[in-house]
Amino acid sequence: MDMIEPGLTFVPPAQRVAGTARLGCDRNGGRTRLRRLYQDGSAKIRMPAVSADPLEAVLINTAGGLTGGDRLGWEVDVGAGASASITTQACEKVYRAATDRAEVRVKLTVGAGGRIAWLPQETIVFDRSAFARRLDLELAAGAEALVLEATVFGRLAMGERAAHGNFHDRWRVSQDGALVHAEDFRIGPDIAAILGGSAVAGGAIAMATVLMISPRVEALLDPARDIIGGQGDASVWSVKKSGKLLARLFAEDGYQLRKRLVPLVELLNGLAGLPKLWSL
Repeated sequence: MDMIEPGLTFVPPAQRVAGTARLGCDRNGGRTRLRRLYQDGSAKIRMPAVSADPLEAVLINTAGGLTGGDRLGWEVDVGAGASASITTQACEKVYRAATDRAEVRVKLTVGAGGRIAWLPQETIVFDRSAFARRLDLELAAGAEALVLEATVFGRLAMGERAAHGNFHDRWRVSQDGALVHAEDFRIGPDIAAILGGSAVAGGAIAMATVLMISPRVEALLDPARDIIGGQGDASVWSVKKSGKLLARLFAEDGYQLRKRLVPLVELLNGLAGLPKLWSL
């Protein structure tokens, strides 16, 4: 704190997180290779060594979490015929916000015949946090995508529950210029009361949305439902000469949710399987 006159002090505003990272890849020489990598601020990307497709990338927020006023942006561009699998180093934590809200912007683009698997680890929401995430996915004709976002409202193992706060998750997915999926999930300010409703989550605090755009989804519906069980469900539609599978899951805590997410991702992601950083 700085003295501005006798008896009065000035408290400088807290430093906020600001980070942007962009990754571009193309198919070259029979496999997917890095074309462009840009990193700024707290947003970093690391790529484990792999011997075959897909190219793997790990997103890292070096700030160790988000709170009010923080801004983070991720952009991934997968070229025609290329394949990429994106995950995070750890769960993203959204802490209590004194003012404003934390915001994350995700922009994904996939060229013709390309494929992306967007598989971040869970977002953990703390009490009295404020958070907004926007995900925009643009697929060319013949492109495929697997998209997952999982959220845990509190950490029961630590005796923590997100009773109050505001959370907003917005998705827009288009293929060949046409909108094929749109949703806005909002909850708050009384998060615990809303989740406790029998028509919402019945007191469950962990939930996930899984979206797959691929012509192969119809054959995966029954196996996916077997994995999801009674706490959630999945449906399939035909879209733009392709198909869409949408699954919702909920559970009592993050561990119980991940026990079903692991086999579900392994099923839907085919030979690419599970990101190396995922575990139970």
